[in-house]
Amino acid sequence: MLDIKFLRENPEIVKQNIKNKFQDQKLPLVDEVIALDKRNREIKQEVEALRAERNKASKLIGGLMAQGKRDEAEQVKSDIAKKADQIDALSLEEKETEEKIRDIMMRIPNIIDPSVPIGKDDSENVEVQRYGEPVVPDFEVPYHTEIMERFDGIDLDSARRVAGNGFYYLMGDIARLHSAVISYARDFMIDRGFTYCVPPFMIRGGVVTGVMSFAEMDAMMYKIEGEDLYLIGTSEHSMIGKFIDTIIPEAKLPHTLTSYSPCFRKEKGAHGIEERGVYRIHQFEKQEMIVVCKPEDSPKWFDVLWQNTVDLFRSLDIPVLTLECCSGDLADLKVKSIDVEAWSPRQKKYFEVGSCSNLGDAQARRLKIRVDGADGKKYFAHTLNNTVVAPPRMLIAFLENNLQADGSVRIPEALRPYMGGKTEIK
Repeated sequence: MLDIKFLRENPEIVKQNIKNKFQDQKLPLVDEVIALDKRNREIKQEVEALRAERNKASKLIGGLMAQGKRDEAEQVKSDIAKKADQIDALSLEEKETEEKIRDIMMRIPNIIDPSVPIGKDDSENVEVQRYGEPVVPDFEVPYHTEIMERFDGIDLDSARRVAGNGFYYLMGDIARLHSAVISYARDFMIDRGFTYCVPPFMIRGGVVTGVMSFAEMDAMMYKIEGEDLYLIGTSEHSMIGKFIDTIIPEAKLPHTLTSYSPCFRKEKGAHGIEERGVYRIHQFEKQEMIVVCKPEDSPKWFDVLWQNTVDLFRSLDIPVLTLECCSGDLADLKVKSIDVEAWSPRQKKYFEVGSCSNLGDAQARRLKIRVDGADGKKYFAHTLNNTVVAPPRMLIAFLENNLQADGSVRIPEALRPYMGGKTEIK
């Protein structure tokens, strides 16, 4: 959410940003909120003037009564009552106006970083760099669920009967591999100085609207019927929410946290839930990283976060590339984003396995996460998040890149301690 003062003073910048994100339907919102803001400030002035008049009149009553001017005193009392009614009516209008302003401001996209490439959608994202040499083996790489089924490692039919498409049972060595990847990612991030956390897996509506746009919320979140609770789509939601309504001493920054959680997503508007695959699903587990920092430090932390994911995948011998997200592919709260994509030998192309985002002060402004500066001034923190690893997609990349000609799967050295010392799955 933007600062209303910034929008008031820079409406053309805000409008151009909307155009850069190809959301021209939102352009009228800028003028609408400016008009509401003007009226809101007028209301405040009117209320202040009426209160001053009321206070001045109240002081007259005692003097008039002492002088025996009862009728005049009663008239003043009547005037005071009318002013009180006017103040109540204006206060109600003020509250309604501020609610409208907040609703509109939460729909106007954040100002993107100048370095973000302009483009309509993810087809115009820009490749930044490749890490590792992609290999296509001289034997056929089966579809990922076929590889898992060879080890009796997945049961989609039973999951479909129990919960429908978009769910799965992982079994045996594949289930163990799933847990090993999560545990390895946890320790990998702890070794890089991040504090490990297991957060709540449900959050209140006020936190949901604080961490994401309405469009994202509608497309992703499952609501608990009859309660003000939502299942999290990623632990970032809980982790940023941890700091809601807080004032953080500047000396305590940055907060660098890595968190484990299950994730639940409706995937509304997606290309559909496959019956056979685990690429796009309703439930999965994930290791996440988040940073809460000073504004001037967020560009540095952005680079640290995506590099962590690259390093983790490379430590498991999986080639990856980084992709700069264009303006039209950025969610409304994001200032800048980089996707990490892993190599798929079967498809002979890369696919997304993680996304790193700098949200500037958008989440902090919505959730009132402030910093108490060394000079005594308070300001909004910057927040960032990135996927360490999400095993369903990670498992696809892992199995395809470590599959051997005899059908066994090699276990990279870094992961062997988490697999009981195994060097391969047969």
